[in-house]
Amino acid sequence: MSQREQWNFDGNPDELYERYLVPAKFGPWAADLVALGAPQAGERVLDVACGTGVVTRLVGPHVGAKGKVIGLDLNAGRLAVARSLSSSSGITIEWREGDVSALPFPDANFDLVICQQGLQFFPDRLVALREMSRVLVSGGRLALNVWRSIEHQPGALAMATALQRHVSAEAAAFRHTPFALGGSEDIEAPMREVGFRDVEIRPTVKTVRFPSAEAFTMRYISGVAPLARMVSEVDDNARTALLKDVSAALQSYVDADGLAIPTASHLVTAHT
Repeated sequence: MSQREQWNFDGNPDELYERYLVPAKFGPWAADLVALGAPQAGERVLDVACGTGVVTRLVGPHVGAKGKVIGLDLNAGRLAVARSLSSSSGITIEWREGDVSALPFPDANFDLVICQQGLQFFPDRLVALREMSRVLVSGGRLALNVWRSIEHQPGALAMATALQRHVSAEAAAFRHTPFALGGSEDIEAPMREVGFRDVEIRPTVKTVRFPSAEAFTMRYISGVAPLARMVSEVDDNARTALLKDVSAALQSYVDADGLAIPTASHLVTAHT
């Protein structure tokens, strides 16, 4: 089997993201985030930057038939995957393509807004937070999580270092992007500026698992379209060296069941 076939560069990155990254990397945090938001029967819930909908689908059973659940994302490809997946709750979920900087909803339209690992990617976080506050009712709740800095993410740090060495500075910089809001003050200050109150931030660590360091590297990169493109453009020798470097850096996290790496995130709640 060629390395290109192993890397799945020709696959749909949004489907690969759902197949490989959601269960291993995002699924473990999703239930905690929903519990943090504590959706209640009959409530109206908006999941901002919902991706393929792992959090959105978990909300349904909590709000029940009288509630309303909307998943919103800017990425049409990931929404297409979300629409293709059924919800075990039987609750109808509305999937909307939209921009958090101009949410397509009236004021005071939701009881709860949830956002899993989205805030750090928004070009203007103040505008995004202001919009999330606007669509919440008075006393409404915001629940979100944001990765801590890359120094708290051994897997991401190993991959970024290897990308810098064997792919490009651009690829390494892209791998750093999810960790742009590593400090709690970077999260709390803009939230308070737009009027959120009772802001609580709790750093939390979870262990995520992959079959191996090689699987972690190939699955992550193949499921993130910009990285997949950049890595596909280097030769086999560079990709082999990339895998070798990440595996060596993460050797201490390998056990009898594969790779077990800690991931650190801030869990955040606030009220309007």
